[in-house]
Amino acid sequence: MNLIQAILMGIVQGLSEFLPISSSAHLVFTSNFYKVLKGIEIVQQSNEEVFFDIMVHLGTLIAVLIYFRKDVVRILKAMVIALKTKDWSDKDAKLGLFIALGTVVTVCLALPINEVAEKLVYTPSLVGILLFITGFVLLGSEYMSKHFVAKRENVDLKTSILIGLAQGLAALPGFSRSGWTIATGLFFGLDRVTAASYSFLLSIPIILGASMVYPLVKIDIHEALQYNWPAIIIGTVVSAITGYVCIKYFMKFISKFSLAIFGYYCLIMGLITAVFFSIYG
Repeated sequence: MNLIQAILMGIVQGLSEFLPISSSAHLVFTSNFYKVLKGIEIVQQSNEEVFFDIMVHLGTLIAVLIYFRKDVVRILKAMVIALKTKDWSDKDAKLGLFIALGTVVTVCLALPINEVAEKLVYTPSLVGILLFITGFVLLGSEYMSKHFVAKRENVDLKTSILIGLAQGLAALPGFSRSGWTIATGLFFGLDRVTAASYSFLLSIPIILGASMVYPLVKIDIHEALQYNWPAIIIGTVVSAITGYVCIKYFMKFISKFSLAIFGYYCLIMGLITAVFFSIYG
């Protein structure tokens, strides 16, 4: 891990975590394309590379918390009051409950497929195929939302469970977390802004959990002391700044335009990378 690679991957993570184009896929592509250019064999990631992936995700978590800070505080306050009064009728308390439920559903699905997801990291051509599928999902959700589904602004119990399942499935690199969760919201009647906002809020517990659990379980302290910490820290800061800017402008974009452009991007990018790494992987 060097500084240039860290900055590049921080930018990629900050952009692709919130755009519906799969941050995990783009980190896989960027890392492995860099290795191809340098003549390095595509093999299992080092512990430092895996830890860096976690840290740049933490950077984007910081971006979400800053951008949605008022929503997060309001939801937490409403949940505390609901726990005390046993009254969950407040819409913010319900939203917090749905986020918690969606997170549990995500974990229940993501854990069994985690081993498969980790192996896919070393097969970027397959990740490209999954990104190609994500393109069809985005285009399909836009078509359904436009022609067949009535719009609403509130998440309900059924939708929270389905979006949680979509987020769990997106543990597979190439299945965009934001893409699949927003698309699921559109399939089941949410408007674009509500679907995007809920998707980003739902990402908070998962990214926070992964950022805390992985270092405690798998990182050796003595080995970690040898990591290139300046590069890791700079990459994390870059991902946070890039992520915040991306959220800000993506929310403006999605309020006016469809996800079709991202769907076509995933189709093209998925096809190109599948072919490229089939040849050079």
